[in-house]
Amino acid sequence: MSAFDARDLLDCYARGVFPMADARGDARVFLVDPEQRGVLPLGGFHVSHRMARTVRAEPFEVRVDTAFHGVILQCAASGPGRTQTWINRPIERLYLQLHRLGRAHSVECWQDGELVGGLYGVSLQGAFFGESMFSRRRDASKVALVHLVGRLIAGGYILLDAQFMTEHLRQFGAQEIARADYHRQLAAALEVEADFYAIGAGAAGLGAGSTVGGGSAALDAGVAASGASGGLGAGLAAGRGAATGISGALCLQLIAQAS
Repeated sequence: MSAFDARDLLDCYARGVFPMADARGDARVFLVDPEQRGVLPLGGFHVSHRMARTVRAEPFEVRVDTAFHGVILQCAASGPGRTQTWINRPIERLYLQLHRLGRAHSVECWQDGELVGGLYGVSLQGAFFGESMFSRRRDASKVALVHLVGRLIAGGYILLDAQFMTEHLRQFGAQEIARADYHRQLAAALEVEADFYAIGAGAAGLGAGSTVGGGSAALDAGVAASGASGGLGAGLAAGRGAATGISGALCLQLIAQAS
């Protein structure tokens, strides 16, 4: 029997299940289909006034897909109040495979040349499955989440799966729904053609009165200007990924228009 690989994992996501492990050092992987599922409604994403001010102030340089492996390693690292994580080596390898296939993405916050926050997840049709996030500076993971949501709205996504409800996500309007409801939303999302790169670095300078359109042209110009990063995922970076993120003001505009 062939080994379980990234394409098998994509099939799992299409069925509504996702992988976990008991600990970083545990080589076993199991699949989860929880009775209650956390989702972040893209049409009802809530950004507090304080968070909106932070996003507009742009304390971080936001990038997309320039340090995917680094984001996974940070998410897998232990920290205050978290001595173990569910991201073991086999899961890490699977997501790196998905990234090389263009199916897994990272949104990163950088400050003074250091990766200080971010998140990663899996993209499949009109669904984005948020996997994990980390923060080494105040609000870094929250800023990354706001930028992710703006990007998903621009790209035509209709489902942002948060897997489990947390207080951290509840402040953004996350909801907990029954498994059957989740599977219905997932089925609808799998019928949608969405584009994670519909809006890219070429749109970073758009002002409050600008419209979102011509995504591919904007993306191509942005990637050409920003260049590609080396290391893991460089093949994807040379294509449509690895770019400076869009502006905080534009993210907030997109979120407001979708609400």
